[in-house]
Amino acid sequence: MISWTRAFAVLATVLAVVASVPAQAAPVHPVGTWGASADEVGGATGAAGLADLSVRNLVHTSLGGSGVRITLSNVFGDRPVTFTSAHVGLAGDGAAIVRGTNRPVTFAGADRVTVAPGTEVLSDPVDATVSADSTLAVSFHVLGESGPITGHDVATQISYVSEAAGADVAGEESGAAFTRQISSWYWVESVLVEKPRRVRTAVLFGDSITDGNGSTVGANRRWPDLLADRIASSRFADRFGVMNEGISANRVLVDSTGGQRGLERFRRDVLDQPGVSTVVVLEGINDIRWDDADEASDLTDAYRDLIAQAHAEDVCVVGATLTPYEGGSRYTPARDRVRVAVNEWIRTSGEFDGVVDFDAATRDPERPARFLPAYDSGDHLHPGDAGYAAMAEAFDLSLLECDR
Repeated sequence: MISWTRAFAVLATVLAVVASVPAQAAPVHPVGTWGASADEVGGATGAAGLADLSVRNLVHTSLGGSGVRITLSNVFGDRPVTFTSAHVGLAGDGAAIVRGTNRPVTFAGADRVTVAPGTEVLSDPVDATVSADSTLAVSFHVLGESGPITGHDVATQISYVSEAAGADVAGEESGAAFTRQISSWYWVESVLVEKPRRVRTAVLFGDSITDGNGSTVGANRRWPDLLADRIASSRFADRFGVMNEGISANRVLVDSTGGQRGLERFRRDVLDQPGVSTVVVLEGINDIRWDDADEASDLTDAYRDLIAQAHAEDVCVVGATLTPYEGGSRYTPARDRVRVAVNEWIRTSGEFDGVVDFDAATRDPERPARFLPAYDSGDHLHPGDAGYAAMAEAFDLSLLECDR
């Protein structure tokens, strides 16, 4: 019989051997902490776009993490665009960056990258950690004339461009050279962080109501921002990044001033995003307003198409009811009857993996075709800050756990 002394000695040896074996790092993958649907940014820069100027985009994270990457998109460009001196730092006051945080970004090891028209490029990971619910400055310099700018038109956020042609100031922490304010994001399409495999990306897909029209500029009070805040203070904390893929004026069925139709951009803006597990679809009110959807079936058939595309990639789809808009642009009772019928299908068809009832959350019980006055931004079509907060509060966070 082995003695207890001998047994403890053997156990101690085994534990020492185990302790000496290097621990294997948990596998990680990229997850979206911020996103904005790519579109052609209109009019402010002219046909030449930007020429030899630096850009500083301010974007807001939903999820913290390390191994930060950025995506630069030239999907709607008409020529190659070369970017140099890309940096990511923590935004300070105005266009300034918090001292010591502006880190260089490389692409395949190089400090410059040329992005062909119709394409986008993903950076190398940056050896830096970002916090959830923080504002980052994504800066770079544009060489030569860019032509049409790919970006995101309605950012509900002020960003900046330098005005001294030829001066590469992207790496400067001072904001002094960034004298022109812009209300769009230029070329930056996403910010990713590396997270354990259990952490996933939730994509919120829609039109101006997902984009955040009517919310306070620079305050990050769009309903996707407020949903991310709820996630961070719940049992789902650090398990989901949130990407806002709404485009103002976008429609499901047809191309418009709001860019490519939802059916066309769904793959790029949702299914091609890293680590996506769930998409929330809130879109269709513009199709109704502009008579592209004369009957509920015009939209419900399109929703079936989106659901099939997502399910083919094992992505869950949450359907969101369309919010009221009586008193808003192009409202008529006949159009509203289409909205009501579409909402009834969303609630009862069982074809979505889950449903969030934004109509019920925001309407006036006394006049259900209208917003509750406290939730109205004033145009009767878009919620204000309080309305977006009500939408985020109405979202059952367990819908994010859907697993196909």
